[in-house]
Amino acid sequence: MLSEELIKLIHDIQDMKCEMQSVELKKANGGAPHRLYDTLSAFSNQSGGGTIVFGVDEENNYEICGVYDPQDLQVKVTAQANQMHPVVRPLFTIAKIGDKTIVSAEIAECDIFDKPCYYTGAGKLRGSYIRVGEADMPMTDYEIYSYEAFKRKINDELRIAGDGIGTTINNNELNLFFAKIKVKKPNLNTLSDEDILTLSGIHSDSKLTMAGLMLFGAYPQALFPQLCITAVVIPGNEMGATSDDNARFIDNKRIEGTIPQMLDGAISFVHRNIRVKTIIDDNGRRADIPEYPIKAIRELILNALIHRDYSINTEGSPVRILMFSNRFVIENPGGLYGRLTIDNLGKVGADTRNPYIASALEIMIDTENRFSGIPTIRHEMEKAGLRPPIFESIRGVFRATLLNDESDDDLKEDKDTDAKILSFCKQPRSREELSGLLGLSSVSYLVGKYITPLIESGKLRMMIPDKPRSKKQRYKTAI
Repeated sequence: MLSEELIKLIHDIQDMKCEMQSVELKKANGGAPHRLYDTLSAFSNQSGGGTIVFGVDEENNYEICGVYDPQDLQVKVTAQANQMHPVVRPLFTIAKIGDKTIVSAEIAECDIFDKPCYYTGAGKLRGSYIRVGEADMPMTDYEIYSYEAFKRKINDELRIAGDGIGTTINNNELNLFFAKIKVKKPNLNTLSDEDILTLSGIHSDSKLTMAGLMLFGAYPQALFPQLCITAVVIPGNEMGATSDDNARFIDNKRIEGTIPQMLDGAISFVHRNIRVKTIIDDNGRRADIPEYPIKAIRELILNALIHRDYSINTEGSPVRILMFSNRFVIENPGGLYGRLTIDNLGKVGADTRNPYIASALEIMIDTENRFSGIPTIRHEMEKAGLRPPIFESIRGVFRATLLNDESDDDLKEDKDTDAKILSFCKQPRSREELSGLLGLSSVSYLVGKYITPLIESGKLRMMIPDKPRSKKQRYKTAI
């Protein structure tokens, strides 16, 4: 960054009185910090990287204290950066504010194939960190494994499901699959059934895989009880709310079976609990309108079942459906996979965690498997006059949220927040500044719920439109 940009960043920090998702403060007036490894790792592993600012005293009301020696500081920070794997190359900027010298070190996000970046002195399992709000947190074993699985092309859907009871298959469904696949893929007609099962990822060395179990198993939950869906209806807007008769849940169901069976069961659960309003038009015709478009709900459930993680790390975690008074939430184990980010979700072809399951369902239940699910959800919500869906990927969990129009208070609150953002953005503002304004720790939530809708409505514009994910991105009121 330029010296002027660093000075402006310092002033913004002093105004907000906080660190940020992508900014870490260090005093460094009495010497170089002895341990920057955690922050170097966290910023290198974070989308967009981050910046370490030296010369600001967070504990003394964010006063500018200046650094002891900018030249020596750069040498010692670089020495620590050289102990990372892969080696981190900080980009330094020096500026003067009054008689104080401040220094920043910009840490670029490392390539997906190099992640996780870690401190070699601690090793990968203990030296890998991730940024959570303004804190550097150790990566979990699963977060580290997720990077390794992508780099090494580990297909957990192809691991052997087990032997004996629990691996019985539904022969009727399997025979129907054979009939369909030979029509849709006639080049397979000359192959044996076993070859087709192997090529489709249903068998490996003549044994049933996880993909085969979840697609054709007679009862997959006999082997893996938590590879199911838990669905609840909460009588309020927050977990823990109770109904007038003190019931915690209005409805509560464990949905089991194969992926197609769980899809049908989950949609039935939603149908049973979704609220419907009746509209009578001028000609006296009746129309029943559900609070959420069922097509969007189906896509969300299908995405959760197809793209969840089927590794041993998450086999104890179900897909969760939570129906609150004001929103529908679905969560699946396994955050965004590979190079996919929240910003490009539904806009580019994605790395697929479970390609064999996705391909088989294209045959079995006519799923499109063309990366059209997210655009369909967005379109259906817009067509229904509802707010855009919110997508989040948080520490190994992917969460999708649909908001209904049940609460006028929620709508008013959102309109007030929009007005607050637009007023604040009369001057260009960063995502971190907006997060600080609204008191939000999740930048992805901020972008999904507020920034993206304002941009799509033409009320807010990006200062760097060709680089929407740039850490230098700023937003300005357009009207």
